[in-house]
Amino acid sequence: MNFSQKMLRDDALKGKVIVVTGGGSGLGKAMTKYFLELGAKVAITSRDLEKLKTTAAELESETAGICLPLKCDVRNYEEVENMLQQVLKAFDKVDILLNNAAGNFISPTERLSANAFDTIIDIVLKGTKNCTLAFGKHWIDSKQTSATVLNIVTTYAWTGSAYVVPSATAKAGVLAMTRSLAVEWAKYGIRTNAIAPGPFPTKGAWDRLLPGDLSEKFDMAKKVPLKRVGDHQELANLAAYLVSDFSAYINGEVVVIDGGEWLKGAGQFNLLEAIPEELWDQLEMMIKAKKNK
Repeated sequence: MNFSQKMLRDDALKGKVIVVTGGGSGLGKAMTKYFLELGAKVAITSRDLEKLKTTAAELESETAGICLPLKCDVRNYEEVENMLQQVLKAFDKVDILLNNAAGNFISPTERLSANAFDTIIDIVLKGTKNCTLAFGKHWIDSKQTSATVLNIVTTYAWTGSAYVVPSATAKAGVLAMTRSLAVEWAKYGIRTNAIAPGPFPTKGAWDRLLPGDLSEKFDMAKKVPLKRVGDHQELANLAAYLVSDFSAYINGEVVVIDGGEWLKGAGQFNLLEAIPEELWDQLEMMIKAKKNK
């Protein structure tokens, strides 16, 4: 079976304007590409404008779509509001917000500084709050009849997971926000859903999380009943469906796409219990070396 095949018809998102935070690389880039192929106009945001410009040019060339790169630090509410205004200036409206920007560390919690913990909370939880609040206020004030928020969470948002405690804490907050606003904002025509992906390796994020040969020693596919990790198009297919009008009756749902991983064993990173203390020192040095490149 070809897991990279596209699911929806070509015009499924025609006329839609979508904002994807963290859209410059990895899964955000994969989802953005499919949205463009389905006829949407997409604004991608992150703190690295040069990377965004490169990604936008690449995706426009590949899809013949319109991709707008906008620098925005989601931790800063004023920057989020400014980004929203730039989207409205360019496209006159916005229909969909995909909160994809994230960050993560793998580490024993006692090794983390308060600042390191805050960094993840600020990007994942505060950033999602900032974007959701700014966009939601705009939709409500402008009396837009329909809009969609799609959040990317994790399966350990409800189980918790050792060694990624800041991420688990932040994602749990995003999950609660998703379900709460699905009820509160439904009267405004705003749907709020989430996706909880299992292992979908990306070059940048997974290299930072499991550098060197650790990715082989701690092979995530071995934890998945289907004995494989996810293909990026599989996630893009699901995201496209959940932001499309075909899912108009889905609200407040969190869809797991993990091959059965969390049912097999809660806590995606709990297996790191097998790492001895001295290896954590090596791991920290490897991660810092990659960040400094």
